[in-house]
Amino acid sequence: MLLSVIVPAYNEQEVLPEFHGRLKAVLRDLPCQHEILYVNDGSRDSTLTLLEGLHAKDPAVGVVNFSRNFGKEAAMTAGLDLARGDAVVVIDADLQDPPELIAEFFRIWRDEGVDVVYAKRNSRSGESWVKKSTAKGFYWVMSKVSNVEIPRDTGDFRLMSRRALEGLKQLREHHRFMKGLFAWVGFPSRAVLYERDARYAGETKWNYLKLWNFSLEGITGFSIAPLKIATYLGLIVSIFAAVLGTRIIVETLIFGNDVPGYPSLFSAVLFFGGVQLFFLGIIGEYLGRVFNETKKRPLYLVQDHLEAKPESAAKPKEAKSDA
Repeated sequence: MLLSVIVPAYNEQEVLPEFHGRLKAVLRDLPCQHEILYVNDGSRDSTLTLLEGLHAKDPAVGVVNFSRNFGKEAAMTAGLDLARGDAVVVIDADLQDPPELIAEFFRIWRDEGVDVVYAKRNSRSGESWVKKSTAKGFYWVMSKVSNVEIPRDTGDFRLMSRRALEGLKQLREHHRFMKGLFAWVGFPSRAVLYERDARYAGETKWNYLKLWNFSLEGITGFSIAPLKIATYLGLIVSIFAAVLGTRIIVETLIFGNDVPGYPSLFSAVLFFGGVQLFFLGIIGEYLGRVFNETKKRPLYLVQDHLEAKPESAAKPKEAKSDA
């Protein structure tokens, strides 16, 4: 039995030594072979040098080095493509998700036959109330508009069986919202609650602009609700305009032609012009994604690949005989 661990890494030189030490301590206690696949996503610091050093010291460590920065979703995809395990774990290197939880993932998968075991955040330490509130709002919106049920307060930290992984590998879309893709695959799943820690060291790679764009990927990738809203709003406005036009005609025929107020007319023109531009932008988001998909470019390019050699589980020591 082989367990593969996928670790995307981008400028993680401050945290990698501590992370790898804690991860290895967990994996050595599991009753299976293991391999660790680090994916260097175009880091600009000493991350690649550290990963090459880990590979030289530990044959169970594999390193995939991208030709440039392709993003975390692509890095996870590369690791999943190369993983050889009967089960695969995806985890970030920042230690916000504790590696010690992998042992519980493994137990549930092995003993209960669950295909996907994912970590659900019970709390989010080290995050501002703004980020917590926006995250809560995002998951609420996704629950209303998505055609796939995406678990709330759940990141990428999870274990997947080989058959779930093979299903996921068939999804090769360019705009990748992995939380949605994990959910789309289906298969029996189970959540494990945990307390999410603050980042161990270094700085987060996610600012609010990136989070906004990431949320757009999720909404447009798993729902056409924004386009439906445009249709419904257009229908409502058309009905309102027809009723208002009828009223104006009737009043003109009965009471004569009054000069309308230009401020109200000008405000209405600006309002509906803004609504039209807003929904044109939404249509442009969908159209841009269709354009990118039709080009069929690869999801990532690998510059170097240091292959891992799976390490066997440590055998328990036999008791010495007194004879």
